Amino acid sequence: MILVADDDKNIRLSLKLILECNGYEVALAEKPKEAMQIVRNTPAVELVLMDMNYTPATDGEEGLTLLRQIKVFRPEVPCILMTAWGSIDLAVQGMRAGAFDFITKPWDNGVLLDRIETAIKINGGNHGDRSRDMLGIASNHGPVPVIPSPIVGTSLSGILATVARVAPTNAPVLITGESGTGKELIAEAIHRQSQRSNGPFVKVNLGGISTSLFESEMFGHKKGSFTDAKADRIGRFEMASGGTIFLDEIGELSLASQVKLLRVLQDQTYEVLGDSRTRRTDVRVVCATNADLRAMVNEHTFREDLFYRINIINLHLPPLRDRREDIPLLANHFLRMACEANHLPPVTVSTDAIGYLQTLPFPGNIRELKNLVERALLMKGTDPPPAPPCEGGEWLLTATDFRSSYSSVPSLSTPLPQQGGVGGGSLSSMERSAIAACIAKHNGNLSLVAKELGISRGALYRKIEKHGL
Repeated sequence: MILVADDDKNIRLSLKLILECNGYEVALAEKPKEAMQIVRNTPAVELVLMDMNYTPATDGEEGLTLLRQIKVFRPEVPCILMTAWGSIDLAVQGMRAGAFDFITKPWDNGVLLDRIETAIKINGGNHGDRSRDMLGIASNHGPVPVIPSPIVGTSLSGILATVARVAPTNAPVLITGESGTGKELIAEAIHRQSQRSNGPFVKVNLGGISTSLFESEMFGHKKGSFTDAKADRIGRFEMASGGTIFLDEIGELSLASQVKLLRVLQDQTYEVLGDSRTRRTDVRVVCATNADLRAMVNEHTFREDLFYRINIINLHLPPLRDRREDIPLLANHFLRMACEANHLPPVTVSTDAIGYLQTLPFPGNIRELKNLVERALLMKGTDPPPAPPCEGGEWLLTATDFRSSYSSVPSLSTPLPQQGGVGGGSLSSMERSAIAACIAKHNGNLSLVAKELGISRGALYRKIEKHGL
């Protein structure tokens, strides 16, 4: 059952008609007091669709109070707020108070139903065919495919379980974590396990798009719409239609571009540059960042309303130094891949090599480990020694092999400091020294520095700024 709370009779009846036509049972409330009576006395309520104002006042206090009361008596019931576009600040306050999502008036029926279905699925509702859709038994888009994950390691089992639960919905997902932790792999896993898996998966690195080109890149342009527009261009949102758009490094987006992105995420509409016709988009949005967006919101460098729009579901990936139990699996996985790519006989990682790898700080995380494994394999040479170095006939990469490969970045070869650090050092100072040494080694060629450290150029730029280099 869905409870609709709104003081406008026409809105209540309109929503009742829309929801009942789509198979939902509906209860109506004109005032907050009536809404709370239904919430308290009707266990079947699985979602509340509520207005923010119930009197001529427009400060939203009545709606916020009702929301807090619902969260006290039925914390498991998701609430979707309805507000005018000009009152987005009210919706942001509601999200802080525990609302699941917000939608602006006048709403689009398709968007509204999608948000409702997503909220019920994620919160474990059982609504006829919709719950079967979530399990992949039946769907308008076909069954949800169960695809083996390429993600290696045991420490991410909880995250992968969440991925499996939210992937069949259309809920926006924000993936956070340091550079090199596998955020793109998680985004791809969400797409593969979704009902959009047959559609495109479009990756966009927002850190590489300037403010002046944002609209052209994301929404497209018509020939002649600006000086260099010599032909029509299809935007990324149109390319991703029917599939998933992955917005990487969203923390790098300028405030001006954030406003434009918020509008398309909120209303699912956009306009191509040079064309006044409004177009609709049908995409699932997955974002990723290694920045602290909450801190950026407090510093007024990231819009709070955009943060809540993309952060319906948050997945945080821990750094490799916090999941050292996965290093053996990852190292052998990357070694197998490297052997196949270079047409080499099977090679394994020795026990002492695993022990050595587990002492390293890996500021570049999994990407850095992958590069180190490949470098150690290639530096060992493609010609095997005359006799196998271990029983069973397999060739080994030892701690010595990794140590010699790692010594190309001198300060990174220092083990991760234990209690109080090693020699008074810290992980931050080791990272700074490693980057400085690598920059000197490559005479300032940042592309080579980023490649050797196993991080992206964007991440390298941020670390250079962070450490004052």
